[in-house]
Amino acid sequence: MNPLRKKRLIIILAILVGVGAAVGLALSALQQNINLFYTPTQIANGEAPQDTRIRAGGMVEKGSLQRSPDSLDVKFVVTDFNKSVTITYRGILPDLFREGQGIVALGKINADGVVVADEVLAKHDEKYMPPEVTKALKDSGQSAPTPAKEG
Repeated sequence: MNPLRKKRLIIILAILVGVGAAVGLALSALQQNINLFYTPTQIANGEAPQDTRIRAGGMVEKGSLQRSPDSLDVKFVVTDFNKSVTITYRGILPDLFREGQGIVALGKINADGVVVADEVLAKHDEKYMPPEVTKALKDSGQSAPTPAKEG
């Protein structure tokens, strides 16, 4: 093999190794930042991974909200009308958070099957519901409850 071909081959191999390393690093970073959505039924059935950040969503059960009197700890139950899952959260809940409305919580499932959330997202207005929650409710044969008119 002449020196010119050998030099070109080394350059091409170096470029391929560099591109491969970049793609591998990008895929690794993306995989660590993916938050898959799970319904309360999937979580209760053990389909959701423990110690991995997930999104859990559904309707907040009426009468399930428990606030700690001396801290920002909150506990509530989310349902898809088939099964329910308990969510704990430390922080200030969004202004639009209410019982009987759809939410999405981001967090990890502990050994007891409780979602320990580090972020809670509430719906925007009376008609909006996160697409994942709407799909989960439709799959369970339920529809989102219509909100009561205020006023």
